[in-house]
Amino acid sequence: MQFSYDWLKNQANPNLSADEMAHLLTMSGLEVEEVETAAPAFSGVVVAGVKAVEKHPGADRLSITQVDAGTGELIQIVCGAPNVRTGIKVPCALVGAALPPAEEGGQPFAIKLGKLRGVESQGMLCSARELKIADDDGGLLELAVDAPIGQDIRVHLNLDDTLLTLKLT
Repeated sequence: MQFSYDWLKNQANPNLSADEMAHLLTMSGLEVEEVETAAPAFSGVVVAGVKAVEKHPGADRLSITQVDAGTGELIQIVCGAPNVRTGIKVPCALVGAALPPAEEGGQPFAIKLGKLRGVESQGMLCSARELKIADDDGGLLELAVDAPIGQDIRVHLNLDDTLLTLKLT
Protein backbone atom coordinates (compact mmCIF):
# COMPACT_ATOMS: atom_id res chain seq x y z
CA MET A 1 0.00 0.00 0.00
CA GLN A 2 1.38 3.39 -0.95
CA PHE A 3 0.36 6.75 0.48
CA SER A 4 1.53 10.33 0.48
CA TYR A 5 3.23 11.77 3.54
CA ASP A 6 1.49 15.11 2.91
CA TRP A 7 -1.87 13.29 2.86
CA LEU A 8 -1.05 11.69 6.21
CA LYS A 9 -0.08 15.10 7.64
CA ASN A 10 -3.46 16.48 6.54
CA GLN A 11 -5.27 13.57 8.21
CA ALA A 12 -3.34 13.23 11.48
CA ASN A 13 -0.88 16.16 11.56
CA PRO A 14 2.06 14.21 13.02
CA ASN A 15 4.95 16.29 14.29
CA LEU A 16 7.43 13.94 12.58
CA SER A 17 9.51 14.01 9.43
CA ALA A 18 8.77 11.46 6.70
CA ASP A 19 11.78 9.36 7.77
CA GLU A 20 10.75 9.51 11.44
CA MET A 21 7.22 8.47 10.45
CA ALA A 22 8.58 5.53 8.43
CA HIS A 23 10.63 4.39 11.44
CA LEU A 24 7.65 4.74 13.80
CA LEU A 25 5.40 2.73 11.47
CA THR A 26 8.03 -0.01 11.18
CA MET A 27 8.50 -0.16 14.95
CA SER A 28 4.69 -0.38 15.31
CA GLY A 29 4.59 -3.54 13.22
CA LEU A 30 3.85 -2.10 9.76
CA GLU A 31 6.86 -2.78 7.56
CA VAL A 32 7.74 0.29 5.52
CA GLU A 33 9.12 -1.17 2.32
CA GLU A 34 10.14 2.07 0.63
CA VAL A 35 10.38 5.81 1.23
CA GLU A 36 10.76 7.78 -1.99
CA THR A 37 10.20 11.24 -3.40
CA ALA A 38 7.06 11.80 -5.46
CA ALA A 39 9.09 12.99 -8.45
CA PRO A 40 12.73 13.15 -9.49
CA ALA A 41 14.68 16.40 -9.30
CA PHE A 42 14.08 18.94 -12.07
CA SER A 43 13.83 22.73 -12.21
CA GLY A 44 12.64 25.59 -14.37
CA VAL A 45 9.23 24.09 -15.25
CA VAL A 46 6.13 26.25 -14.80
CA VAL A 47 2.41 26.16 -15.55
CA ALA A 48 1.76 27.69 -18.98
CA GLY A 49 -1.29 28.44 -21.08
CA VAL A 50 -1.27 27.75 -24.82
CA LYS A 51 -2.61 30.90 -26.48
CA ALA A 52 -2.15 30.06 -30.18
CA VAL A 53 -1.22 27.05 -32.32
CA GLU A 54 -0.32 26.95 -36.01
CA LYS A 55 1.15 24.23 -38.21
CA HIS A 56 4.91 24.28 -38.74
CA PRO A 57 5.56 25.18 -42.40
CA GLY A 58 8.40 22.66 -42.73
CA ALA A 59 7.13 19.66 -40.76
CA ASP A 60 3.82 17.80 -40.79
CA ARG A 61 3.96 16.69 -37.14
CA LEU A 62 5.20 19.91 -35.55
CA SER A 63 3.25 22.94 -34.40
CA ILE A 64 4.36 26.45 -33.55
CA THR A 65 2.76 27.63 -30.32
CA GLN A 66 2.51 30.95 -28.53
CA VAL A 67 2.56 30.32 -24.79
CA ASP A 68 1.93 32.43 -21.69
CA ALA A 69 4.34 31.11 -19.03
CA GLY A 70 4.01 34.06 -16.68
CA THR A 71 7.13 35.80 -18.00
CA GLY A 72 5.28 38.96 -19.03
CA GLU A 73 5.28 38.19 -22.75
CA LEU A 74 4.28 35.29 -24.96
CA ILE A 75 7.03 32.85 -25.85
CA GLN A 76 7.24 30.75 -29.00
CA ILE A 77 7.70 27.00 -28.62
CA VAL A 78 7.83 24.39 -31.36
CA CYS A 79 5.92 21.31 -30.20
CA GLY A 80 5.36 17.83 -31.62
CA ALA A 81 2.69 16.63 -29.19
CA PRO A 82 -0.50 15.36 -30.82
CA ASN A 83 -2.75 16.95 -28.17
CA VAL A 84 -1.41 20.52 -28.28
CA ARG A 85 -4.23 23.01 -28.80
CA THR A 86 -5.27 26.51 -27.89
CA GLY A 87 -6.66 26.96 -24.40
CA ILE A 88 -4.99 24.12 -22.51
CA LYS A 89 -2.60 24.54 -19.59
CA VAL A 90 0.52 22.40 -19.55
CA PRO A 91 3.96 22.19 -17.91
CA CYS A 92 6.48 24.37 -19.74
CA ALA A 93 10.24 24.00 -19.37
CA LEU A 94 11.73 27.45 -19.87
CA VAL A 95 15.17 28.12 -21.33
CA GLY A 96 17.65 27.15 -18.60
CA ALA A 97 15.42 24.41 -17.17
CA ALA A 98 16.95 21.07 -16.18
CA LEU A 99 14.71 18.03 -16.81
CA PRO A 100 15.28 14.55 -15.38
CA PRO A 101 17.86 12.51 -17.31
CA ALA A 102 16.56 10.14 -19.99
CA GLU A 103 18.52 7.24 -18.46
CA GLU A 104 19.07 6.42 -14.81
CA GLY A 105 22.40 7.86 -13.69
CA GLY A 106 22.58 10.15 -16.72
CA GLN A 107 22.94 13.91 -16.86
CA PRO A 108 19.92 16.22 -16.55
CA PHE A 109 18.48 17.35 -19.88
CA ALA A 110 19.16 21.08 -20.26
CA ILE A 111 16.61 23.21 -22.13
CA LYS A 112 18.27 25.72 -24.43
CA LEU A 113 17.14 28.29 -26.96
CA GLY A 114 17.06 26.38 -30.22
CA LYS A 115 15.65 25.99 -33.70
CA LEU A 116 13.51 23.13 -34.94
CA ARG A 117 13.35 22.94 -38.72
CA GLY A 118 14.34 26.59 -38.97
CA VAL A 119 11.86 27.96 -36.40
CA GLU A 120 13.07 29.31 -33.05
CA SER A 121 11.84 27.50 -29.94
CA GLN A 122 12.12 29.20 -26.54
CA GLY A 123 11.45 26.20 -24.32
CA MET A 124 9.61 22.90 -24.28
CA LEU A 125 6.04 21.87 -23.48
CA CYS A 126 6.21 18.69 -21.36
CA SER A 127 4.51 15.34 -21.00
CA ALA A 128 4.28 13.46 -17.70
CA ARG A 129 6.83 11.01 -19.06
CA GLU A 130 9.37 13.75 -19.81
CA LEU A 131 9.06 14.93 -16.20
CA LYS A 132 9.32 11.28 -15.02
CA ILE A 133 6.12 11.54 -12.98
CA ALA A 134 4.17 8.93 -15.02
CA ASP A 135 4.74 6.52 -17.89
CA ASP A 136 1.94 8.01 -20.01
CA ASP A 137 3.31 9.10 -23.38
CA GLY A 138 0.04 10.19 -24.99
CA GLY A 139 1.13 13.80 -25.35
CA LEU A 140 1.34 16.84 -23.14
CA LEU A 141 0.35 16.63 -19.48
CA GLU A 142 -2.87 18.63 -19.42
CA LEU A 143 -3.42 20.58 -16.21
CA ALA A 144 -6.62 21.91 -14.65
CA VAL A 145 -8.09 25.03 -16.26
CA ASP A 146 -7.66 26.94 -12.99
CA ALA A 147 -3.91 26.16 -12.71
CA PRO A 148 -2.13 29.48 -12.04
CA ILE A 149 0.05 30.50 -14.97
CA GLY A 150 3.71 30.90 -14.03
CA GLN A 151 3.50 28.75 -10.88
CA ASP A 152 6.32 26.26 -10.42
CA ILE A 153 5.00 22.86 -11.50
CA ARG A 154 6.59 21.19 -8.45
CA VAL A 155 4.42 23.38 -6.22
CA HIS A 156 1.29 23.02 -8.36
CA LEU A 157 1.45 19.20 -8.46
CA ASN A 158 2.94 18.80 -4.95
CA LEU A 159 5.94 16.94 -6.39
CA ASP A 160 8.18 17.54 -3.37
CA ASP A 161 6.04 15.14 -1.33
CA THR A 162 7.33 11.81 0.01
CA LEU A 163 5.64 8.48 -0.76
CA LEU A 164 5.63 5.71 1.84
CA THR A 165 5.05 2.13 0.72
CA LEU A 166 3.89 -0.36 3.34
CA LYS A 167 4.29 -4.11 2.93
CA LEU A 168 0.98 -5.69 3.81
CA THR A 169 0.68 -9.36 4.74
